[in-house]
Amino acid sequence: MKLKAALMNADGVSRALTRIAHEITERNRGAERLALIGIHTRGVPIAERLAELILRFEGICPEVGKLDITLYRDDLTEIALQPIVKRTEVPFDIQGLRIVLCDDVLYTGRTARAALDALIDLGRPALIQLAVLVDRGHRELPIRADYVGKNVPTSRHEVVKVRLEEIDCAEGVDLLEVRS
Repeated sequence: MKLKAALMNADGVSRALTRIAHEITERNRGAERLALIGIHTRGVPIAERLAELILRFEGICPEVGKLDITLYRDDLTEIALQPIVKRTEVPFDIQGLRIVLCDDVLYTGRTARAALDALIDLGRPALIQLAVLVDRGHRELPIRADYVGKNVPTSRHEVVKVRLEEIDCAEGVDLLEVRS
């Protein structure tokens, strides 16, 4: 893969998450009865960072959970013979809460659909919203993000690579071209 463009540096990621945190609190009229649930892998630190920002702005820290969607995917057999299952950690009752699912990139919508299925198995929240750092288009399902850090029109021959300090020891978002 070849670097086509640097879409966001560390400051750009920080600004996007700060804006998303403000939008979440505005739309939800504060942080009461609000929880953030990150989709493994990079959605987890995004949810944690958003919770820290909301605490700073609102003085209330939303609950934070981690959601593994591996066994809910409709393309499980295409991923790997032995997919790596991580742990779902939602140490609170989601019943009646306003949930914001957090992920790094929204592409076809299949990850978000799997996350909805996994979340509904845990209970019945008052509502579910979706926050993503990057929306790259090419939806295959009728799913849209409520909060988007950056919209990036892409081709199917490109990959959006998000790097977060907590996982990758680097920070930024790049657009890569897949060589044919």
